[in-house]
Amino acid sequence: MNKWQSSLEKYKHFLQIDKGLSANSVEAYLTDLAKLQRVFAHLPVSKVKAYHLSIFIQHLAELGIAESTQARMISSIRNFFGFLFHLDKSIATNPAELLESPKLDKKLPQVLSVQEIDQIIASIDLSQKEGERNKAILEVLYSCGLRVSELVHLRLSDLFLAEDFLRVVGKGNKERLVPIGQVAKRQLECYIQQVRVHQKIAKGQEDFVFISRLGRSLSRVLVFQLVQKLCADAGIARQISPHTFRHSFATHLLEGGADLRAIQEMLGHASITTTEIYTHLDQHFVRAEILQHHPRAKF
Repeated sequence: MNKWQSSLEKYKHFLQIDKGLSANSVEAYLTDLAKLQRVFAHLPVSKVKAYHLSIFIQHLAELGIAESTQARMISSIRNFFGFLFHLDKSIATNPAELLESPKLDKKLPQVLSVQEIDQIIASIDLSQKEGERNKAILEVLYSCGLRVSELVHLRLSDLFLAEDFLRVVGKGNKERLVPIGQVAKRQLECYIQQVRVHQKIAKGQEDFVFISRLGRSLSRVLVFQLVQKLCADAGIARQISPHTFRHSFATHLLEGGADLRAIQEMLGHASITTTEIYTHLDQHFVRAEILQHHPRAKF
């Protein structure tokens, strides 16, 4: 096993065990680092210097790689060499310490209006076999602000509906309790008690809340496709994803006067700065509030 492979194996173990990252996140880190390994395979990891990394990043830019992709790869490189220097102590200096990411334009996430969400949910055909399930999926996405990965891994043993809470396992296997609204709660109970109870469920899948017609837990891809189809059926022309419902959840809470720290807790954000993006959303709402309530805004 060469030096690169040994270092990457140790880093993979660190991401999986110490950081508790999902398989998708670990694969993303290692895919970025594999590109770096291919370019500098002739060098031991300990011999990689800052100027090598600068040349590599410059090469990415010359290839026309998007700045957002460059920023992600630089983050992967920084984290890898930071691990080797600070924790593994297998390198004497950290060549990535001063590596700078390209400055990105902050893109605000797309959100749905309350009326659009009502329109999408109301258009679901409940006479169809999966209708009640699909309605429950959208109600839970919007009421609880879940990530799609959290939704598909939601289990019956995570439901505390008598107390109006769900237990959610988020990034890094961190658990949090999320309140569920009465509308979503009723729809979830309806799906479980009237539809799911009659389904034939595959062995080992019995505890998952949302089940496919084959009796297995849903995949992230299937939920993405489902949301896009339901939005198209409702006449929503924009490209909508499950994450759009999460953004809408946070935005509507903020518009309603919810505390930013409370929203952070419900979304499972490690840092408040991630949640603060929602303070920049819907400037029309903020302007309308000022015009309505500020004493100097009226003529």
